[in-house]
Amino acid sequence: AAPDALTLAIASALVGFAASVAQQLVPLTAELAHPQRRGAAIGAVMSGLLLGVLLSRTLAGFVAAQFGWRSMFLAASPAMLLVALALQAILPDVRGELRLAYPELMGSLRHLWRDLPALRRAAFTQAFLFAAFSVFWTVLALRLAAPPLGLGAADAGLFGVVGTIGVIAAPLAGRIADARGPSTIVRLGAALALASWAAMAFWSGLAGLIAGVMALDFAMQAALVSNQHVIYALRAEARGRLNTLFMTTMFLGGAGGSFSAMIAWRLGEWPAVAVLGAAFSAAALAIQLRAPPRPSLSREAGSPTR
Repeated sequence: AAPDALTLAIASALVGFAASVAQQLVPLTAELAHPQRRGAAIGAVMSGLLLGVLLSRTLAGFVAAQFGWRSMFLAASPAMLLVALALQAILPDVRGELRLAYPELMGSLRHLWRDLPALRRAAFTQAFLFAAFSVFWTVLALRLAAPPLGLGAADAGLFGVVGTIGVIAAPLAGRIADARGPSTIVRLGAALALASWAAMAFWSGLAGLIAGVMALDFAMQAALVSNQHVIYALRAEARGRLNTLFMTTMFLGGAGGSFSAMIAWRLGEWPAVAVLGAAFSAAALAIQLRAPPRPSLSREAGSPTR
């Protein structure tokens, strides 16, 4: 066990650093997939990622309740080692054609961000949606423990199973993005996220939470896959760097959502939290409604950015 908060923070940062490897599978998938099937392929990979994120909450809640919280960490360590060995054996050896030193690669991020409005729009939209998503999961245990529900950690973990409805959204959104373009799906996802928070604000019982999280997870995943479809079509030679900018922005939004959720809970408990989640969702929708109806990805692709 960590002897103090600093050790816990450092260990958590190292775990997060290592876990970011999973995000590299998404641009790799975009690189390997046929252009006409890219959305569906990204959706399939994102389904697996979302399934792991959500069901890990359920598994961790069950293991912690039955065997103590240390048991989950002891089980996760060898499991991750097995995953690393499996990836080493299965993944193809794909090397990019662009040869830049690491400082040049990092310096090129600024140019990509500046030159690609579609990237900024997708990143900010997803950051607000992930903030709305994180608001819910940050205070879920507090909401369930509060009267009149009075539920515990194991019950909060079961919401991860409910949230797997988003797994359905990923391949569906990917196929629609391949056929009709991603913009409509992103807008519908943002609108659905806003509607889910409105439902949870006024339908305050357990059934309202279940319906709301199903809609929220579906919206989040549909928009995420569609936004990734957008950014990976911008610069084929820079997909890894585009993913870096997109995911960094998205997770900053998620961190901001988690932080502000705790403040909102202290100020006004669930009603204040619902307003916060709705505000983040509305911001994402506003960004999309101000965007061109059918942005031309080819026009923004232009010449490669070094």
